[in-house]
Amino acid sequence: MDNQQIKILQNMLNLYDTIIIHRHVRPDPDALGSQLGLKTALHKMWPRKKVLAVGDMPDSLQFFGGMDQVTPEDYEEALVIVLDTGNAPRIDGEHYQAGKYLIKIDHHPPVDQYGELNIVDTKSSSTSEMIYEILLLCGYGEDYITQEVAIYLYLGIVGDTGRFLFNNTTPRTMEITSKLLKYNINHTTLLNQMGERPLKSIHFQGYVLQHFSYEDHVGFIFITQDVLEQFDITASDAALFVNSMSDVAGIEAWVFAVDEGDQIRARIRSKRAVINELAARYNGGGHPLASGATVYSREAFEQLVRELKETVK
Repeated sequence: MDNQQIKILQNMLNLYDTIIIHRHVRPDPDALGSQLGLKTALHKMWPRKKVLAVGDMPDSLQFFGGMDQVTPEDYEEALVIVLDTGNAPRIDGEHYQAGKYLIKIDHHPPVDQYGELNIVDTKSSSTSEMIYEILLLCGYGEDYITQEVAIYLYLGIVGDTGRFLFNNTTPRTMEITSKLLKYNINHTTLLNQMGERPLKSIHFQGYVLQHFSYEDHVGFIFITQDVLEQFDITASDAALFVNSMSDVAGIEAWVFAVDEGDQIRARIRSKRAVINELAARYNGGGHPLASGATVYSREAFEQLVRELKETVK
């Protein structure tokens, strides 16, 4: 991360009395962990500042805690920070541009350079890892990283590294994680909490394992709205099972598509072949080995699968 950017960020944090933190729609643990970790740390530093976290909270991640109610008036003199969101259309909250100054902090390959300040580090495992680094680089030190902050950042890192199974896990990731664990975190309880699912979700996972297709080292499944209704599960909660196919011997990549009504969200994963360029051709993008795309018909989904097969050859 650029020292000049960190200096600007530090100045902005000092300057504004209202700070509103956004992240992407359909949040994952990293989006929530970085958002709530930063909010909690800023509250510790400046108890009199108004620091607000914005966005919808999925049922499966309610244990992270609640979001704040924000009015249009709150933005009038606010610093707005958007976390873990590569492109503006995915920002959760329509008023993010209404503040006085906008900062983007993200670890995804840049798509949109929205905001006056863009702090992007694609080498970080997660935005939560970045927030830990930023807090130290800003000179706030570990005095402001409380146990609560450490828990949020730990959950974010665990989420985006797939419990340290993904290849974005680096020595620096493990070093930071070890420091977070020193805050007397009960990581066993936290990991069990992250892994818990209601019975209907487990039944849905069984459906995925029974019905996915596997051809030419590529796995794929298309979840219809009828299936979502059958298991009484939301599209966001269904997407939690994107990696259900990952342990199949010989699999190189997979697509997990969910029909959301107005669009079909296709989550693409790969073990080796770079797939974010493929995702970009289908209204998406992301990391080299973990990306998302949007299609609008079953035929387009099938074409995406065909192109993924060519990509992994």
